Amino acid sequence: MKRWLLLCALWVPLAPAAPLQWGDIRDGSLYLQPGRNDELRLRWHPAWQADANAERIFLLDGRGQLRGERAIKAEELRGEQRWPLSVDAGPYRLEVPGYSFRGYRIEHSDTTRALFAPAKVHFSAEVGPRVELYFRVKAGEQATLAGKFHGGVRGLSAQRLSDGQQVEVALKPYPAYWRFDQQTLPVSPRDETWRLRLQGRGKAAFWLDGSANLFAQRADHLGDVANLAGQVRLKLQAKVLGPTPLLGVNLPYVLPPPSSFAALDALRPQAAGYYSFMDVLARQPGYEDAWRRLYQRRFGITQDITLLAGTGRRADLAADRTSHDGLDAWLAGTARLGGKGLHYLAFADEPNLNYRNYESYRDFFTGMAQRVSAWPGAREAGVRIAMPASSRLLGGPFTQGSKDLRGIDWARRLLQEHGAQIDALAWHEWMVRDLLATRSYRDSVRQAAALVGLDNQGRPRKALLLDQTNLSSGSSLSPYDQNTHYAGLWWASVVINASADGLLDMLNWFHVADEPEWPKGMIRVLGDERFELKPVGLAQQFIQRHWLRQVLALDNDAFEVDVLAMADGRQRSLLGVNKAERVQQVELALGDCPAARLELFGPDNQPRPARVSCQQGQIRFQLPGQTLFALTWSAS
Repeated sequence: MKRWLLLCALWVPLAPAAPLQWGDIRDGSLYLQPGRNDELRLRWHPAWQADANAERIFLLDGRGQLRGERAIKAEELRGEQRWPLSVDAGPYRLEVPGYSFRGYRIEHSDTTRALFAPAKVHFSAEVGPRVELYFRVKAGEQATLAGKFHGGVRGLSAQRLSDGQQVEVALKPYPAYWRFDQQTLPVSPRDETWRLRLQGRGKAAFWLDGSANLFAQRADHLGDVANLAGQVRLKLQAKVLGPTPLLGVNLPYVLPPPSSFAALDALRPQAAGYYSFMDVLARQPGYEDAWRRLYQRRFGITQDITLLAGTGRRADLAADRTSHDGLDAWLAGTARLGGKGLHYLAFADEPNLNYRNYESYRDFFTGMAQRVSAWPGAREAGVRIAMPASSRLLGGPFTQGSKDLRGIDWARRLLQEHGAQIDALAWHEWMVRDLLATRSYRDSVRQAAALVGLDNQGRPRKALLLDQTNLSSGSSLSPYDQNTHYAGLWWASVVINASADGLLDMLNWFHVADEPEWPKGMIRVLGDERFELKPVGLAQQFIQRHWLRQVLALDNDAFEVDVLAMADGRQRSLLGVNKAERVQQVELALGDCPAARLELFGPDNQPRPARVSCQQGQIRFQLPGQTLFALTWSAS
């Protein structure tokens, strides 16, 4: 009870001249415009499975430059951070990336104007009772107040201050995570300020559509957030870091209809992820032949990874007759493919999430690996063993007792015990939903490479396969994420960060097409065997058109813009993404002025050419907000 009373106090506006306090923020942005020099003070405490998960929070200045970054180790269950706020450097943006395993309490002077932008659909805070905030709807805007029930706050009550008009939104539980409740607000010929009251306490998800998604503790803090232009300075180097990974998708366990071929062709997958159902293969040993041949011959996919499972992707296989017969059938089917390419095999899907402990998985792995080693011609057929296909690498999976289930720890132990039998390290990455947090993918690839070690050429001694990833795990999906240009921005940023050091071999989006319970594909299924690319699929199409074979070293001083430099013979390509809403002025130091072509891919999901200038070896162009770009030229 004391904790809830404290949480309530953190959200209630205090008397003038007293500090303003926020808490417990779990996912969202806090925009801060100091009226005088101030200090931002943060404290955090564990919310759920914090001891298994490190995380980072960021402070950006008014032009998007990183002013503060706090790396929080898993063992830092509680802590604090202080950052100065300068009047001339605002408006600042404090980012608490979701999904966060900690609750953040934030304090600043009431002379600093503060606006909170909550996440949509996903819960953004844990609050006490009687929380009160304000928001503004501009003249003529058709705004919608929305919220989702996450077991805590059960309703939203909004009152228009000019005339007392009231709008109520009851929040109801739904079987489908992506469903929520909403109510349109009356349109007014003038700007209107509304008071919002959250009914109940606990996890809170509330937001605005059709108007700025910004909330304040004080009505006089409401207003626009200045969107100043940013500056990006790039310098290309000649050093080749390594190959770019094969970009792929996870494909279904059925023979796809011919009407889907055009959509799949547009994605141009270079790799694939499959499931193989042991109970099905034990009964029908040739069941998979047709679609595996199709993907290899018709679509040219010669590198793939297969996760063994049971019907319905059941993950906890046992070392029994069904698993053994199914594995033998899979090996025989792989041999029938003719020995083209590499076919990685993982004996379990996310064992750190689905097996009761490491020892039970290790014993299963040992028996299955021995069976593969004893199978005549397996290696000649391109079969390679990947492990552990864990749920997340550096952090723990989303389950109780996560501290003892971290993917990197299980992988380390398995490498020590069975390193000679293992050809690749595979893992899945989920729930890094924030665009500013996607650089964590680069860190996970680096730590994976450090775990397997590097050879004399600087290459990982085992192949690194990030074979499943998406913004969210399971069906915890937001349509604002999955079905909009946001997913394209996110995917481009993940591709760039995961590829940046030339260490990764495969990167797969999960999965290729929407399914009824998991509408998280690159392709939308329209019915009557009609298919179309979703925004993330269109972004993938843009990425693949500019994808080259080698990664070049590149210096980049920007935080909001990710860029990957690539080469293939004389061809050069810079693939980048502006994750911010602000315009960015980009400068690239090349030393000469080649005939460069610039193509942009913005929120309308349509590629278009753009102007680029060059003087004295400096290429310059303007990059709109939330836009992908590709700059291409031929080296002399």
